[in-house]
Amino acid sequence: MSILIYAESWNGKFKKSSFEAVSYGVDLASKMNTEAVALVVNADDATELQNYGVSKIISVSNQSLKEFASNSYADLLKNIADKEGTHTLVMLSTSNVNSFAPALSIAWNASLATGVIAEPSALNPFTVNRKVFSNKAHADVVLSKENKVLVIAQNSYGVKENVVSASVEEYSASVVEANVKSEKVEVSTGKINLMDAEKVVSAGRGLKAPENWTMIEELAEVLNAATACSKPVSDIGWRSHNEHVGQTGKNIAPDLYFAIGISGAIQHVAGINSSKIIVAINTDDEAPIFKAADYGIVGDAFDVVPKLIAKIKELKE
Repeated sequence: MSILIYAESWNGKFKKSSFEAVSYGVDLASKMNTEAVALVVNADDATELQNYGVSKIISVSNQSLKEFASNSYADLLKNIADKEGTHTLVMLSTSNVNSFAPALSIAWNASLATGVIAEPSALNPFTVNRKVFSNKAHADVVLSKENKVLVIAQNSYGVKENVVSASVEEYSASVVEANVKSEKVEVSTGKINLMDAEKVVSAGRGLKAPENWTMIEELAEVLNAATACSKPVSDIGWRSHNEHVGQTGKNIAPDLYFAIGISGAIQHVAGINSSKIIVAINTDDEAPIFKAADYGIVGDAFDVVPKLIAKIKELKE
């Protein structure tokens, strides 16, 4: 039985997260001594995935799927899983995947594990390790049903290049009508995608006004990082909701995370505590963010950040 991997694309292009999902699925297929099959939808170049070890690619091209609808994608994945005779579906955690994975698992009569961070520790019973309690802990869970949906946590597994020659099969999909229509799509204006970023510079209400974000953007530029913000900042319209990280926003796991002028409420920390290194800058030495930080600077961001930018530029030169 093959492992089916949904490799999500955006405007026809793959991102790092797509390759991470494929890397996980290929390693799982090897562990289970079976074939790794990737599913792509409206991708410009499906063969790009063969650089990461898949032996077969199912390519779906359908204009009805250009605009995302969770019920349409859930139905599509169920039908292809049944067609392939697979019992294991692998996807990476994105906003789209998280919206249709529960419906897919119900329709497919499957066990669902989200926030998966490692290969199964056992295949019988099928046991995976996943994040729990807003990423504060990990737990081993047993998936008891024959069909299984695994949603891998972002930046938890890594990307592994493994160049092979893959066959590409075109699949003509019958798409169910979307039950929800989008009225507006808000796209991040940052140069680097927040979910794929290895470095993130984030700020909160301590910056006092939206026009002060220029120094945050400058720091992000010199670090080649993405920009982000706390929930209060996006709520009052200083920054796009697409940049909100936290329990009710995006859950990220970069190598380096700067929290500037962010108090560090538990809801914010829940979205960033998988970061490998957290650096906090805050005037309040008792701010909760310092408990989560690996490095802390007690000081005014308007004094610290420009000096930090200057020093980084000096080191680069």
